[in-house]
Amino acid sequence: MKTHTKESQAAITPAIALDILKDGNQRFVNNLKANRNLLQQANETSDGQHPFAVILSCIDSRTSAELIFDQGLGDVFSIRIAGNIINEDILGSMEFGCKVAGAKIIVVLGHTNCGAVKGACDNFKMGNLTNLLSKIKLAVDDEKTVIDNRNSDNENFVENVATINVKRTVKAIMEQSPILKEMLESGAIGIVGGSHDIGTGKVEFYLETMIILVR
Repeated sequence: MKTHTKESQAAITPAIALDILKDGNQRFVNNLKANRNLLQQANETSDGQHPFAVILSCIDSRTSAELIFDQGLGDVFSIRIAGNIINEDILGSMEFGCKVAGAKIIVVLGHTNCGAVKGACDNFKMGNLTNLLSKIKLAVDDEKTVIDNRNSDNENFVENVATINVKRTVKAIMEQSPILKEMLESGAIGIVGGSHDIGTGKVEFYLETMIILVR
């Protein structure tokens, strides 16, 4: 598989970018890999990079974006932080990836059995982690369907909170970055949230979070 060039990146629309990720995840789920020479890709990208996607995911060791979407060197900007939350630095990184470097889609990717989400559900506090989990705690408060056992022992509650957390992040990106909002409204980029099932490897995209305009 060839490394993305400036020309091939420019030819990719947000919809095509999403299809590339879907196809890559399908290969991952079926234990297939695209034929690529990573060392060759390292050489080809040494003078510049032209990724087609920005993926915000959790630091969880089981949910590497490059692996679960079967992408190579130079294909995606991968931003990883516990609980796939955003802050000013992450927004700036996304703005660089899209406005400066030409990526065509932003993916906010949560996952099942997320330790950060569980910590927020249990109101866990420890050092700097306390402030990080407070951002996920907003999703805990937004979960209104579960009345009893609102803690990490309740798998249904945890997964509900994880989904809400992804959707909140997608919304916050549009609210807190005028640059990315303008690109979304013009159709230059797309955005979508989703969840990676760590047991099956499959990624489910949340259609209600998707903004992909046809130019």
